[in-house]
Amino acid sequence: MTEPSTASPEATDAEPELEPASQKLLRLLQEGGARYRLIEHEPEGRTDVVSAIRGNSPDQAAKCIVARVKKTKKTSHYVLAVVPGDTRLALDRIAELCEARYVSFADQPTAERLTGCATGTIVPFAFDPRLELMVDPGLLRHREIFFNAGELHRSLALDTEDYVRLAEPRVESIAETAPAASED
Repeated sequence: MTEPSTASPEATDAEPELEPASQKLLRLLQEGGARYRLIEHEPEGRTDVVSAIRGNSPDQAAKCIVARVKKTKKTSHYVLAVVPGDTRLALDRIAELCEARYVSFADQPTAERLTGCATGTIVPFAFDPRLELMVDPGLLRHREIFFNAGELHRSLALDTEDYVRLAEPRVESIAETAPAASED
């Protein structure tokens, strides 16, 4: 007689995590009655390039970055920071807001594990309870925001009011002006 597998309950518990972020996102938007448009395009994850492909202004693009916040030597947590695509994340501002000793960009494997998205496709929704969602108000001044929908070839144009209602982000000034590109 074979004993029951002890891995079975763990596998069952893990199944919801296996749902791709793109599917979680679309289900949340549909169930929440959000106003959005799906945009199919050439695969692209760079904010400036994909904004040109989609036809939106870079300041309407939600640039999503996972930051590691160290409060003490032994404790840290993660912030999913969302800033307008024509800006960059102000790590010092995240440190100030979180009363942290140190803030850095999360390593790629950690960011991808926490968001369920590959780099360049991170959505501005925190589906993992270990992520604190923080959004710069500069992004929210537009009627719609644009972002890759968990895939390099698919984006969303989402009504900003619906985004705030469904994502429930902490709204804080966390963006700073990106340096001008050199002409070299």
